[in-house]
Amino acid sequence: MKLFEYQVKKIMREFGILVPRGEVFFDLEQAKNHLEKVGEGVIKAQVLTGGRGKAGGVKIFSNPAEGFELAEAILKMTIKGEKVQAILIEEKIPIEEELYLSIFVDGRIKKPVVIASKAGGVDIEEVPEEEILKLPVDPLIGVRNYHGNLVAQKLGLTGDLGKQLATLLINLYRIFETYQAELVEINPLVISREKLIAADGKMTVDDDARFRWPADLPFNEEKTPLEKRAEEIGVSFVELDGNIAVMANGAGITMATLDLIAYFGGKPKNFMDAGGGANAEQMAKALDLLISTNPKAILINIFGGITRCDEVAKAYLTVKQQREITVPVVIRLVGTNEDIGVKMLQEAGVESFSSLREAVIKAVELAKVGGDN
Repeated sequence: MKLFEYQVKKIMREFGILVPRGEVFFDLEQAKNHLEKVGEGVIKAQVLTGGRGKAGGVKIFSNPAEGFELAEAILKMTIKGEKVQAILIEEKIPIEEELYLSIFVDGRIKKPVVIASKAGGVDIEEVPEEEILKLPVDPLIGVRNYHGNLVAQKLGLTGDLGKQLATLLINLYRIFETYQAELVEINPLVISREKLIAADGKMTVDDDARFRWPADLPFNEEKTPLEKRAEEIGVSFVELDGNIAVMANGAGITMATLDLIAYFGGKPKNFMDAGGGANAEQMAKALDLLISTNPKAILINIFGGITRCDEVAKAYLTVKQQREITVPVVIRLVGTNEDIGVKMLQEAGVESFSSLREAVIKAVELAKVGGDN
């Protein structure tokens, strides 16, 4: 789960990390009164996605009237499909240098890793490898002063700034541990008037560790309306940006299907795992959901086990009887009750495949004929 910037900065402040003075506002009227008091500053859109600066979601204002105009515009914005939830109005601080600092879980080595760079203010992916310090941390030991000294040296910080960095890094790791985080990031970490200040903050916490979260941590709903609808049906669903809707039974086979679609030049529109013994009614609802996304083609890939092939065939035929399906559907059935499911489809004049390769190629061809979404 991602946290909003204002939530991250509240936590950082509580753990002794300096952040700019600021307040969050959820409506324009409250913001107007505050703007008249502060006069100038920075307005930042609060969304759970990146790229807000490039999208115009971060603006500097020099007087209340300008601030009100910008606040009104930003509150109406949608950034990467996400409606702006609130605005954070902060003081404008002088910036002498911008740095990058984060801690994340590296699944390859199964340890937290400190990432630091002198190239702050840009995406870390854009920074050359030789300009980045990666420092693995033993979770049984945690972050100590010597870690801070190594990072300070890499960032060129000496004297009091070096000591500040060491303390800040220890506090950042305390946040990382306390909130069961997958990522805690400060970008940029700025040097301003001989102080280290977290000008921006990102944080992602582990949903599976929710029972260990501090009680005061809010839950931010990140699912789209379609993903919520899928949750009610009882299937796993994630929206993507392609044009081929996918239904498969099991996370592994679903991922393999997405990979094959991409391999043969197609673009999947979603990840849908309808495994776990979904019955015909659930499958029909899941298929109806896929149709509602207006894809150019639908690919159903079932390796029958707990989810039987005849149940899938029955679900498809049920939907076909209830509504006109104008989008082409490609069905691949293999496994439990395969012969029954294939026969049901054949009797209804519906072709099915046993080869996943052939099914994927067919779906990609049909999607290209239908054009891009």
